[in-house]
Amino acid sequence: MTGQSATGVANPTTGTGAGTVAEPFGARLAAAMDAHGPLCVGIDPHAALLQAWGLPVDLSGLERFAMTCVEAFAGRVAVVKPQSAFFEVFGSRGVAVLERVLADLRDAGTLTILDAKRGDIGSTMAAYAQAFLSDEGPGRADALTVSPFLGYGSLRPALDVAAATGRGVFVLALTSNPEGPQVQHAQTPQGSVAGAVVAGAAADNAGAAARGEMGHVGLVVGATVGDAVTRLGLDLASSAAPLLAPGLGAQGAGPGDLRAVFGDAVGNVLPNVSRSVLSAGPSVQALAAAAARDADSVRAAL
Repeated sequence: MTGQSATGVANPTTGTGAGTVAEPFGARLAAAMDAHGPLCVGIDPHAALLQAWGLPVDLSGLERFAMTCVEAFAGRVAVVKPQSAFFEVFGSRGVAVLERVLADLRDAGTLTILDAKRGDIGSTMAAYAQAFLSDEGPGRADALTVSPFLGYGSLRPALDVAAATGRGVFVLALTSNPEGPQVQHAQTPQGSVAGAVVAGAAADNAGAAARGEMGHVGLVVGATVGDAVTRLGLDLASSAAPLLAPGLGAQGAGPGDLRAVFGDAVGNVLPNVSRSVLSAGPSVQALAAAAARDADSVRAAL
């Protein structure tokens, strides 16, 4: 069963067991994007931003920053993406703040992507899946970023738990950092490494694609990758993957670049912004206004 937020966007089931199937993640994400605009706002409490807000770089500053962001974004944006590392650096008490952020956004009916980029094999990957994607996981989010460096198949435990609980994963495919092409553009006899990741997502999303919906396996494709999607021959549209697109704002891309980068898959794009919005803090009203401005700009460009 699924719950409903005050905005009418369905929440994942909070029942017991990974076998309890909720409304699929792709459908919930599409509803959130329709309701609030296609925008994901990051919560990145790194030291420079804490200082810019006049906060101490300690646990108290982290908590004030994070909870101010929750107040500003909950119920106002489609997706919020906390960056796990900036909480983990404060130890177990920082992780506790992260869990509170995720819980408060969940209670508000706002979708979350935990940006942790986990990747491993076997029982270790299964443990990550249990921690972040199961109904019982203390750090559960609506979706998790994962790394396919050990092979797309190594992600199977996370892919399966996400499918069973109505959650999602976003697999790194074509990232916005300049070092990415060395691995992601590399060619094998079957094609590029990025192409293998896209093909894996397409296979897992086949059922959703047949229904004309986005699937539960998303891809991370930077808005700054230029013509790489075309040059590598990647069929993003047929993959039915939600496309998390970092790189807008401080990294140099603008809303107008999205159509050129993503082509006929642009309807599945979820642009991610962080610094361009977070720099408006610490006022809750200013943060909310900055997020609304960026959401309007993206919606107009798409």
